[in-house]
Amino acid sequence: MQRPLILVSNDDGYQAKGINSLVDMVCHLGDVIVCAPEGARSGKSRSFSMEPVSVRHLAYRDTVTEGNTTKWYACTGTPVDCVKVAYSELCPRHPDLIIGGINHGDNASTNAHYSGTVGIAFEGSLKSVPSIAFSLCDNAPDADFSPMRDIIIRLCKKVLKEGLPHSTFLNVNAPKIAPGTDYNGVNVCRMAYGVWKKEVEPAPATDSAGNPQHLLKGYYFCEEPEAQDTDRWALEHGCIAITPCTIDITSYELLKTFQM
Repeated sequence: MQRPLILVSNDDGYQAKGINSLVDMVCHLGDVIVCAPEGARSGKSRSFSMEPVSVRHLAYRDTVTEGNTTKWYACTGTPVDCVKVAYSELCPRHPDLIIGGINHGDNASTNAHYSGTVGIAFEGSLKSVPSIAFSLCDNAPDADFSPMRDIIIRLCKKVLKEGLPHSTFLNVNAPKIAPGTDYNGVNVCRMAYGVWKKEVEPAPATDSAGNPQHLLKGYYFCEEPEAQDTDRWALEHGCIAITPCTIDITSYELLKTFQM
């Protein structure tokens, strides 16, 4: 029986602890191809490069675990570039699963639209491959991803066995929890409605031509903090949030009523 093939990428770069932890968690489930950016590409969403991108084989990182091979590649492009190149040029066969992460920082609610990690799963779904994005609500470079091991393995096994409906993927976010504690549950939930506020502030210097510069910062504001069926509520209450997503952005409600 042919082993499953799992394609892994991220938006924090191949050296990030999150993707290394993820590969360690899933490498026994099948053959793994890792193609990740050379460095941080956070906020790249579903963007891809119009110019050539380079890919180098990180042979010193290749491993064999329980008979399953793991091969590592670094790409100069975006997370979506990584998926496109790996899918077309590096994978010896059609991947059975595409996963992104583990992201350093949450990708729940509005953040999902900007996330390169979610962009990986979106691109995988566009290619009709069951896909999952994993994120932890901890931006620290040395974040502890070990509490996510059980849910990641369980979900990957489930999706490898059962697949996902066409044009869908999973966006999985986990709260940061104290060492020695456990999550309060696993919620299958919808995205919360929320916005970013005070997103732009003046930079302390101008550019070389004297034009003003701006910094994109701000903070997230949830518009429905008490809605218990959302990803934000789950995370705020110590639960893992699993949000089923679709790549079809059609508004079917408006489709029924909109006229010209």
